[in-house]
Amino acid sequence: MRPRNVLELGVKELIAIARDPIMLLLIAYAFTIAIYAAATAMPETLNKAAIAIVDEDRSPLSNRIIGAFYPPYFIPPILITQAEMDARMDSGFDTFALDIPPEFQRDVLAGRSPAIQLNVDATRMSQAFTGSGYIQTIVSQEVAEFVRRYREDATLPVALVERARFNPSLNKSWFGGIIQLINNITMMSIMLTGAALIRERERGTIEHLLVMPVTPVEIMSAKVWSMALVVFIACALSLSFVVQGALAVPIEGSIPLFLFGAVLHLFATTSMGIFLGTIARSMPQFGLLIILVLVPLQMLSGGATPRESMPEVVQLVMLGAPTTHFIMFAQAILFRAAGLDVVWPQLVALAVIGAIFFVYALNRLRATIGVTS
Repeated sequence: MRPRNVLELGVKELIAIARDPIMLLLIAYAFTIAIYAAATAMPETLNKAAIAIVDEDRSPLSNRIIGAFYPPYFIPPILITQAEMDARMDSGFDTFALDIPPEFQRDVLAGRSPAIQLNVDATRMSQAFTGSGYIQTIVSQEVAEFVRRYREDATLPVALVERARFNPSLNKSWFGGIIQLINNITMMSIMLTGAALIRERERGTIEHLLVMPVTPVEIMSAKVWSMALVVFIACALSLSFVVQGALAVPIEGSIPLFLFGAVLHLFATTSMGIFLGTIARSMPQFGLLIILVLVPLQMLSGGATPRESMPEVVQLVMLGAPTTHFIMFAQAILFRAAGLDVVWPQLVALAVIGAIFFVYALNRLRATIGVTS
C-alpha cells in the first residue's frame, strides 16, 4: 500500500463531499440541531402535564385537591364542566381530567368511600402511566390530611440518604446529548463511506480507478480515513459547541482520550459502511440496509436501555458490535471521569472489531470489483 495514493484518493473524497451541499447540510444537521432536539426532548417522568378538573362538590376539600396540582409536574388545573370534559379529551387539550362528584366532602367525613373519576389520555404514553400514580397519591394524601385536620410529617424508621452520582440534578439532557452524539457518529460514518462507494459505482468512476495503478486496499483505506476525518471533526465541534455549550453538559473526563476512542470506533464503523456498500447495488438498497443495521445498533448496545435488562443471548451477540464498547467507553470517560486504566478493554475491543470488519470488507470489495491483488 502506497501512502501517497491513499492520501490523494482520500483528498478526492473530501473534495467530493465539499461539492455536495446536501451532504454537507445533512452532516451539519446531524451534529447540531439533531443532537440538541433529541437531548431536550427526552421523555420526563412527569413534566407540565395538562390537567382539567370538574368540581361538582365546591367544598373546602375539593379546593384543597385542586390546589395540590402545581408545576413542574402539572400545569395549573383548568376548571371545566362535565359537559366539556369529553370534548376536551377528544381534542387532545387535556392529558388528565379529574371529576370530583357532588357531596364528596360530606361522604369523606361520614366515613364512606366516595369515588373520584380520573380520565386519562393513554395516547400520551410518556405521562399517562406515571401521571395516574402521581394523581392518586396527591388525592389520597390531601384527603387523609383533611380528615386528620393537620399535616403530618411522616417519620420513617430508617433514614434514606440519596446521592445521585454523575448527574446530581437528574438532568435528562445530559444523558440524551451524549447518547445522540454517539448514535450520530455511528450513523454518519456508516452512511458516508457506503454512499461514497456506491456513488463511485453509479457514476462509473470505479472503472477509472481500476485502470489506475491503485489497489483495492488503497481505495478502501482512502475512503475510510477521509470519511472518518469528516465525522471526527464534526464530532469534536459538536462536543464543544453543542454538548458542552448549548446543552451545558459537564464533561468530567479527558476529551482527548474520548476522541482517541472515537477514532477507533470510526475505524470500525467506516469499514462496516464499506461492507454494506459492497452488498447494496443502489442508494435505495443501501438506505434499507442502513435501517436494518442502525436500529439494532442503537437499541441493543446499551444506549437506550441498560444491557443488563436484555436477554443474555442479546448481550453476548452485541459484544460483536463496536457501538456496545464505544457506549461503555464514552459513558465511563465523559460521565465518570474514567482513565485509561479503566477503559483499555473497550479500546482493545474496538481495535479488534475494526480490524475484523476492515479485512472482511476488503475481501468483499475485491470480490465485487473483480480484483485479486
